[in-house]
Amino acid sequence: MPLFASAADAQPATAPASLLSEVALTLLPGIGPLVTRQLIGYLGSAQNVLDAPQARLLKVPGVGPALVNVLRNAGPALRQAEQVLRRAEKDGARLLYYTRPDYPARLRPVPDAPVLLYYQGTAELNNARTLAVVGTRQATDYGREQTEKLIKGVAPYQPLIVSGLAYGIDIVAHRAALQENLPTVGVMATGLDSIYPHAHRRTAEKMLEQGGGLLTEFTFGTPPDKYNFPARNRIIAGLADATVVVEAAKKGGALITAELAQDYNREVLAVPGRLDQPASEGCNHLIRNQRAAIYTGPQDVEQLLNWDGALQPAAVPASALSPADFTAQEFSLLEILQACKEKQIDELSWQAQLPINEVSTLLLGLEFRGVVRALPGKKFALV
Repeated sequence: MPLFASAADAQPATAPASLLSEVALTLLPGIGPLVTRQLIGYLGSAQNVLDAPQARLLKVPGVGPALVNVLRNAGPALRQAEQVLRRAEKDGARLLYYTRPDYPARLRPVPDAPVLLYYQGTAELNNARTLAVVGTRQATDYGREQTEKLIKGVAPYQPLIVSGLAYGIDIVAHRAALQENLPTVGVMATGLDSIYPHAHRRTAEKMLEQGGGLLTEFTFGTPPDKYNFPARNRIIAGLADATVVVEAAKKGGALITAELAQDYNREVLAVPGRLDQPASEGCNHLIRNQRAAIYTGPQDVEQLLNWDGALQPAAVPASALSPADFTAQEFSLLEILQACKEKQIDELSWQAQLPINEVSTLLLGLEFRGVVRALPGKKFALV
């Protein structure tokens, strides 16, 4: 049974063929997010991919006979996709495809982000402020206390709190968010119909009751396979402006999430701990190797992400910028910043359709010229 069915928000069982094709494409073996983006980039839509003749498919870079054979035998996947859509309607789940406007904007530029997300809940995934809080499953009293203080400290800014619904720091973060009446989203390593661990089912229900949500890339019926957990960490990292690692051992999912957040040009903070405490080894390692900013209190998050508005960018009139003064690539970035006031570098790369290394070089040049400036949270704005 669904946790909280609200079929009014779900796609109807008589969904358009485009959505059916989009779901089916994710169910085919050997076709992950990168290959899907490549195929749709060349052929325009999932439906075009499944309808394309063999000769046209073979013209797509990286597509060989084996992959063509998979695509040309998509009948079982289409039938399974029909079942998925019916189940989504029954459970009040929304299907978020990466080409559609309701897909989370922060995840869109992430190259390996899922092309399809299953979402149940009412939390705004594009909330103005989003914070991921992660840590070890073997949380200490110190870790639990710091997590609760963090959530309480940032509560005035009404951020969306993202975590993994796991034992330890994750569930403490979710419960602390509920206590502060903050929306909180659990990113799952299973299908929406399987809360794992089962002991957290009541917390998941409360999250949905209080305006939170459950999010996963895995279809209904997916069990908690151990390989799913590292995969879901990239969603946690990509969905947030910053990730706070409260406690972490030398190895584990929290450190994977931190590394992914770094790769995605997001801020990472780590709570320092006692040198003789195994649960703090990972955090101390991140700080020592300058892979994370040191966290000493909620004010560090506020300042790093400019939530306190201390570095508020000034509005720039449209007449102040002239295309004649910039290259076409530079001006495309400036137009985006003019419309949005501030943007993260990966979002600029996505919107301008320019490689992120090229965007970084262009922004550096514009910064030297006094046209743009870097802001906390790895964002940029017009001067």
